[in-house]
Amino acid sequence: MKIASYILNQNPSEGHTYKQWLFVILANFALFVYGAESSWVSPMTKILQAPDSPAGEPLSDYAISWIASLMCFAAMLGTPIYAYIADNYGRKIAVMCLFYPQAMSWALKLYPTTVTLTLSRIFGGIPAGGCFNVVPLYVKEISQDSIRGVLGSLLILSQNLGVLFMYIIGAYLDYYTVQWAILGLPIVASVLMFIAPEAPMYLVKQGKIDEAIETVASLRGLDKSDKTVQDVVDWMKKEEEESNKTPNIPLTSILIDKKWRRSIIIIFVVTTLYGFSGAFSITVYAFTLLSYAGTDFEISPEVQSFSFPIVMISASFVLAFTIERAGRKPILVGAYIASAISFSVIATSFLIKNNGGSVPGWLPLSMMISCVFCFAGGIASIIFILIPEMFSFQICGKIMGVFVTYIWFIEFLQLLLYAPIIKLFGYDILFYLYATLNLVSGVFILIFIVETKGKTEQDVQNAINSKRLFKK
Repeated sequence: MKIASYILNQNPSEGHTYKQWLFVILANFALFVYGAESSWVSPMTKILQAPDSPAGEPLSDYAISWIASLMCFAAMLGTPIYAYIADNYGRKIAVMCLFYPQAMSWALKLYPTTVTLTLSRIFGGIPAGGCFNVVPLYVKEISQDSIRGVLGSLLILSQNLGVLFMYIIGAYLDYYTVQWAILGLPIVASVLMFIAPEAPMYLVKQGKIDEAIETVASLRGLDKSDKTVQDVVDWMKKEEEESNKTPNIPLTSILIDKKWRRSIIIIFVVTTLYGFSGAFSITVYAFTLLSYAGTDFEISPEVQSFSFPIVMISASFVLAFTIERAGRKPILVGAYIASAISFSVIATSFLIKNNGGSVPGWLPLSMMISCVFCFAGGIASIIFILIPEMFSFQICGKIMGVFVTYIWFIEFLQLLLYAPIIKLFGYDILFYLYATLNLVSGVFILIFIVETKGKTEQDVQNAINSKRLFKK
């Protein structure tokens, strides 16, 4: 009801927020389509490897692994491309440019061959690299403070809804209908974005003050002469002036500076372990994993997989309510340890099955759900909260860009190596490996990461560089 009152408030003296909601939801369609793209391999693997594969012949496990991993590789290229577009051509243009390659990706899937599917994942991966830079930036700059938090939370929610949608239509619709069902979304969204405003902060950066005033007034439902509008634009002008005074520190200087070296090494290890944590493989290969696990429910593996995005959505809400109470470090350590236990149980279940034994059908499914919950409700989110809280605003943007690109590379390797490892060693060894890496991650964070909640960046740096690593 509170959210509804925010949207529907039409009091002329207080303005309204429905335009902010409208354009934020519109921009987040890029995350919805990305969610569908990232989970596309899961329901499509069974279809593409069937005797009557729409690709003309069944695709091998290696081909599927390569196609799955290419999205992450292409995302590495997309991250700097979209950062450049957003800074030089505007946030609105950058959001629109997310939709065009997304539409191309789904169009190519209508003509499935190894070549076209490879190209489609490249076209789908490039905007994936920009989604997590461009959309949050646009949302932040068109939202007022009182609802910025709830509008920002739509980012991950939209992604998880896209995953759920893909799992559902992938389970019940034929191959070509699935592609058509998604193809129209980025096309329609790109057309509707023409009526969306440019971010006022970017307009101020370009010296278009009058246009910025008109945009803020329109988004808030206020008159251009309203004091609130003037105050907001004045604040933006002040921020731009301060930004222009801030020295531009080269990335190479940041990486070799002793002041930041320990923190950068720690984050490098943390992001490496994060990239190989294994939960991403579960969401990408959910259908085949559940089929291999042989859960003895009457419900098909395809329907069982619906639980993963639902759990991811639930975990996001749980994290929102607990992170400021429990802190970053305890949640992250707990999530990794719980994941290590869950992966161990899954691996043991596969080992028992391989040796002719049996385990309760609910056990591997519940442990996979546990891994996904820990990933969505802790590991995947807190990593991206820690980095900004460990580095000053002068260098945070560059540091985030480097490590986001690096994470895409690690996840590319994770998906690329998935099938070869299974072929050589089996599912049980792979999942024991995931369990070990999650355990190492939990121990590493317990020892080397300091709690950042309620602390300034300087407090965090002092704690790290003075080796007070066991203290909160």
